[in-house]
Amino acid sequence: MIRSELVEKIADANPHLTQKDAERVVATILDSIIETLAEGGRVELRGFGAFSTRSREPRTGRNPRTGVTVAVEAKRVPHFKAGKELRERLNGN
Repeated sequence: MIRSELVEKIADANPHLTQKDAERVVATILDSIIETLAEGGRVELRGFGAFSTRSREPRTGRNPRTGVTVAVEAKRVPHFKAGKELRERLNGN
């Protein structure tokens, strides 16, 4: 599912919302998740899962095209852990 399909599904499920309102709802939710993660926080959606960040140490990498060694800086990357309900539904339990 892509973002526009999610907006369409929300608009269809809530006839009192226009397409533009549904887009605003989706944008607000996603922006809030991104903002919280950027601040180092954690976002938990019960039954769905939790978003957090993980730290990656600096390392030496290699450019796959040229084979040249490059230094890769330390960074934070997003991490998602599926909730119990999501895992159960995926596995048919």
